[in-house]
Amino acid sequence: MEQKDRKKISIVISVYNEEKALAEFYREARPVFDALAWEYELLFVNDGSTDGSRRILEELAAKDRRIRVIHFSRNFGHEAAMLAGLDHASGDGVVCMDADLQHPPECVADIIEKFEEGFEVVNMVRTRNRSAGWLKNVTSAAFYRVLNGISDVRLEPNASDFFAVKANAAQVLRRNYREKVRFLRGYVQNIGFARTNLTYEARPRVAGESKYSIRKLFKFSINTILCFSDLPLKLGIYSGMIVGFLGLLVMVNTIYEWAVHGTPNGYATIVVLLCFMFAMLFVIVGIIGEYIAILFAELKDRPIYIIHDTQNMEETEQTDQTAGEAARK
Repeated sequence: MEQKDRKKISIVISVYNEEKALAEFYREARPVFDALAWEYELLFVNDGSTDGSRRILEELAAKDRRIRVIHFSRNFGHEAAMLAGLDHASGDGVVCMDADLQHPPECVADIIEKFEEGFEVVNMVRTRNRSAGWLKNVTSAAFYRVLNGISDVRLEPNASDFFAVKANAAQVLRRNYREKVRFLRGYVQNIGFARTNLTYEARPRVAGESKYSIRKLFKFSINTILCFSDLPLKLGIYSGMIVGFLGLLVMVNTIYEWAVHGTPNGYATIVVLLCFMFAMLFVIVGIIGEYIAILFAELKDRPIYIIHDTQNMEETEQTDQTAGEAARK
C-alpha cells in the first residue's frame, strides 16, 4: 500500500498537570505507534495545566509534526478535553487515552485490527487495576450495577475513558452529544454502530497521581446517573406510597393502643414519622434541584471548552475558525 493510501488514526491524549509523564509517554509510545499499519497523529489536549506540561508539549510539537496540541484557556475537565480531541481529530479513526500510560499504547494496534474487521466502536474494558486500590474497584463495580439497574441503557462494566470510534461514529458524537453535563464513555456505548470490546489490564501510573478526588468522583457519579436515568424523579411517588403505608400502620397501632390500654402515647411515634417524612422530602427536593441545575447549565449554553491557542494545526485559518467554533459551543 502506498504511503498516500494509508489510513490515519488520531490518538487523543488529555493532559492535566502531567509534566512528569509526558516525556516518558512519548518515549515509550512513539516506537509502538511508528509500527502501526495506519498513519497516526498525536492530538494532545492541554486542559489548563498549571505545571510545566505546556512547555513540554511545545517542545514535543516543535520536533515532531505529527504532534498537534490544543491548549485550553483554563481547566474544563477531562470530558471536555476528550470532546475537543474528537472535534479536531482528522483521522479515519479516533482513539482516546490518558497520558499516564495506564492505557497501554500497544492496544492501539489491536484497535486498528478491529476497525479493519468492520467494527466502528471499540470499548476498552479494564480487567484489572492494581493501582486503584480495593475501595475504588469495589465502588466502580457498584456504580455500574446501580446505573444499569435504573437506566434503560446497558453499559459495559469497567469500560473506561480508553475507547475508539471510527470517523462516522465520531461525527455523531461531535454533532449530537453536546450536553454541558455529559458521560462520554456512556455515549460511546449508546450510539449504536458495529461495536466490540477489547480487554486490557491497567498498567501502573508512570508518574503523578489520579486527578479525580473522592468529591469529584462522587459528583461525577451523581451527574452520570442523572444523565442516563429519570428514576430519581419518580422517588416522590414511591416514597409517598411508603410513607402512606407506614401512616396506615401507625393508625392501626394507635387504634389498638387506644382499645387495649385506653390512653395511647403517640408522641414518640409522631416525632419519628415527622423526621422520616421530612428526610424523604428533602432528598426528593435535592434530586429535583440536581435535575434543574443540569437544565440550567443547558439553558445558559456556555462553551464546553475555550481554546487559547494551538500548535501544528494543518492550516492557520483553521486555528481562528476552531477558536470561534469553540466559543460558540
